Amino acid sequence: MKNILVVFTGGTIGSIATGGTINTSDSTSFELIRQFQQHDENHRQIHFDTIQPLQILSENLAPGAWKTLIAAIQAARPEQYDGIIITHGTDTLAYTACALSFYFNAARIPMLLVSSDYPLENPKANGLENFICAVEFILQKIETGFFVPYRNHQQITQLHQGTRLACSLQLSGDFFSVQGKSYMQFENRQFSLLNPPAQQTPPRPIPLKACFSDRILMIKPYPGLDYARFNLDHVDAVLHDLYHSGTAYASPQWGENYSLIEFMKRCEKQGITVYLAPAIKSADAYQSTQALIEQGAKIIWNMSIEAAYVKLLLAYENFDDKQEIMDFMVEDIAGEHL
Repeated sequence: MKNILVVFTGGTIGSIATGGTINTSDSTSFELIRQFQQHDENHRQIHFDTIQPLQILSENLAPGAWKTLIAAIQAARPEQYDGIIITHGTDTLAYTACALSFYFNAARIPMLLVSSDYPLENPKANGLENFICAVEFILQKIETGFFVPYRNHQQITQLHQGTRLACSLQLSGDFFSVQGKSYMQFENRQFSLLNPPAQQTPPRPIPLKACFSDRILMIKPYPGLDYARFNLDHVDAVLHDLYHSGTAYASPQWGENYSLIEFMKRCEKQGITVYLAPAIKSADAYQSTQALIEQGAKIIWNMSIEAAYVKLLLAYENFDDKQEIMDFMVEDIAGEHL
């Protein structure tokens, strides 16, 4: 008999569509297990315990929800289970995957985050398939750690490392790992490794408090971004997203308000560190990127923007010294470095 803890949090996988509106429902959470038991003839060999610490659509999630979720999992004594499955909505799926991956970086059991592109009552929904993949991963004792199974439309189910899952593509319900490198794929109840981890020795466990800073400002770049519009009161650090080539506007050509360099000077005067991500470390970099580094920007190399953001939230609540924060950001603790 395998013991699996299922943690319900709402999301589309825990919702129904009525009157043109999709919303969470008390009656839907256990529908996932019911469908699985109808589908799997060996379900009697599995005992599911269930808890529901949250019932929200994931777009309504804030970092405080991660603290609630982590506390509920810990209270359930995870060591007594063969694995844990957490259901979740898709909108903030990548961020929660990072948060739980980092916090449970020393997990000795498999933990998987499962979602659905449509409510389970919809025949197009992939929620049951994603759940089946998660259950099989636990039953087959494939690996410990944190993962996200997800089947894109008309594709084979992929298994993503939690810290490498990117947000869904625009106007799409499909998910990919950063650089398109899924960890495994799942077909006919078999797992096959697609991209072995570069780091062969497991990262050292790092105990963390389940606290996430509310003083990190994330900025997305776009043509015409006016930095004068940002109020830096109650901000400890800025995470600035970059264009795909690891660049951002660094020229005064169209006015100082549009220059990230001038904004960084303003941040420096207020003791605010500016971090940049994502960027691949290489021998050459664009002149604009070099200028930002010379101005004092801290680049978080070889990590997705989602992972960089969540890791910073943890860093600023777990460490006080700026060098300790940077050391934590540089160290690979949950497979987040490409």
